[in-house]
Amino acid sequence: MKLSIVVPVYNMAADGKLNYCMDSLLAQTLTDYEIIAVDDASTDHSLEILREYESKYPKQVRVIASSENHRQGGARNLGIRAAQGEYLGMMDSDDWASPDMFLKLLKKAEETGADVVGCDYSLVGKHTIEPGKTVRMNIPEQTGELTKEKKKLLLLQPGSMVVKIYRRDIIVKNELWFPEDIFYEDNCMSPLWLLFCTHFERVDEPLYYYYQHEVSTVHVVSLSRLRDRMTAMELLVEKCKKYGFYEEYLPELEFKFTQLYFVNTLFSCMGGVMKRKYRFVGELCRGQKQYFPDFGKNTYYCERIDAEEQKLIRLLMKSRMMFFAYYYALRTYRKLRKQFFKK
Repeated sequence: MKLSIVVPVYNMAADGKLNYCMDSLLAQTLTDYEIIAVDDASTDHSLEILREYESKYPKQVRVIASSENHRQGGARNLGIRAAQGEYLGMMDSDDWASPDMFLKLLKKAEETGADVVGCDYSLVGKHTIEPGKTVRMNIPEQTGELTKEKKKLLLLQPGSMVVKIYRRDIIVKNELWFPEDIFYEDNCMSPLWLLFCTHFERVDEPLYYYYQHEVSTVHVVSLSRLRDRMTAMELLVEKCKKYGFYEEYLPELEFKFTQLYFVNTLFSCMGGVMKRKYRFVGELCRGQKQYFPDFGKNTYYCERIDAEEQKLIRLLMKSRMMFFAYYYALRTYRKLRKQFFKK
């Protein structure tokens, strides 16, 4: 079998989301593939919907029902272990694929011998196959035989895992299992999977449809989810040490950790509505200092992080109290200025 597509599912029955996803996978022009849908202990009727698909399309759809919820990472691991395809693809159960997505990715893999092939995605807010805003996931400079320099680029900008197919034996042989019971598990594994690959190619088209809606993980800010993102990056550092990548890619890993663990989490926290912000920001600073205390000297950080954010972070590292006072004063000023110029 050429391809296994793993679909983790949790409470996606409403508004036809799961049906639209599954229908797009069954409509693929590729013929030699399987769909492994893993229900992660849904509390709605997602599993019933999946069983209907399995009954109607037994040669293409396999359903795995987990008795316990282990989030996307746990569901993906179950699917990968059950997969039989030479290549492995993944699909979030509220997204969908263009009819020729997996045929084009697999064709590119076979033509080039690539271990991993990716594409871009189309950002949409409704169920449609009409193109939305195209989001580019990777760049040509990252493609071809993966030298150390190209792997550095991929570590800095890995792109989404769901727009790629991977040679399955690389994942299984090296036991590259997802972290379970947390969100943002792909923040840990996306760069790590790519470090194990030797050849990357891309199809320069938006073949994946990324559905933006209110319950998407990226739209929900909570203390537990922010901590999950921190945990994911801590695990990435630990795994890079385990597999011998830490010293070789230290500047890139330091920046990626700082960007996701510290910078993104800090400003997600400050921009969101949540309790115990002051205490959490202190915890965040201590964690950053524990892993990479000299992050401010990192070349990538100096070049890629917004200058104003760098200024705020320097203030935070000097005084948490001053940072909070300045941040809220700045936000109030900008809000008043915006209201004034509207008049």
